[in-house]
Amino acid sequence: MPSTRDIRRRIKSVKNTAQITKAMQMVAASKMRKAQQAALNGRPYATLMNEVLAEVSFNSGDFSHPLMEKREGGKRAVIVVSTDKGLCGGLNGNLMREAAKCDRDTTIYITAGRKASQFIARTKRQLAAEFTYKDAPLFSEARAISKFAQELFLKGEVSRVDILYTNFISTLNQKPEMRQLLPVGEIKGVTAGIQSQAKEEKLLKGSTEFVFEPGAEQVMGALLPHSLNFQVYQILLEAKASEHSSRMVAMKNATDNAKQLIKDLTLEYNKLRQANITKELLEITSAAMAMS
Repeated sequence: MPSTRDIRRRIKSVKNTAQITKAMQMVAASKMRKAQQAALNGRPYATLMNEVLAEVSFNSGDFSHPLMEKREGGKRAVIVVSTDKGLCGGLNGNLMREAAKCDRDTTIYITAGRKASQFIARTKRQLAAEFTYKDAPLFSEARAISKFAQELFLKGEVSRVDILYTNFISTLNQKPEMRQLLPVGEIKGVTAGIQSQAKEEKLLKGSTEFVFEPGAEQVMGALLPHSLNFQVYQILLEAKASEHSSRMVAMKNATDNAKQLIKDLTLEYNKLRQANITKELLEITSAAMAMS
């Protein structure tokens, strides 16, 4: 049975923890708004770029590029985009479970984030490169990751490159997703539903005529690497928005749990204190009755 002193100490400790989690919640909420806005702002550009590539590739004839070469067999590279810090709920745990599903013998890993690097080292998998990125990801950081993956593919060291990240859906919902980066498959506009169908029908009808300067191959040769770089950049933005959203929710839950625990401990403290007072009164009453 704990004493009143032990309960008071525990209440004080939980209050200090609640103050820390509350502060972390406020910091994460501030960063979350900026990260979410950055991720949402990048989506229209990604959509438009895919639509432009779809039109250019459709009107460029039998265009081929080393980044579009399909190969059979060989090793597979997976870029794992994680966080640098913890305390963000099950975000990294869900991501690492997906990464663990890859074949250990035929997969090499490229990591972006300290948690992914620690997982690869702990599970003794093959790590090809380790990258870092800031709270506000820079395009240069994404370009470095994309360039390394492209070099692996062009040298023939891997036959496929995938990227595993946490896709931002909403503040309460983030989902790990695996996306193929290389080889670049059939390029389509990413606009969903009726607009996408209408766009493809318009291309098939040949209603738009393009004149390429200096030429279709040169234009596509410049657009494809840039498209891959921006895809990685957009994924970094999505990962950061997911991280701060998950951390804000986790810290809010931790703060709420701490407050509930303080209430329970306070109730237990009051009950124990009342029991001690009642016991002392009984002892005094019993002593008075014995003396009389």
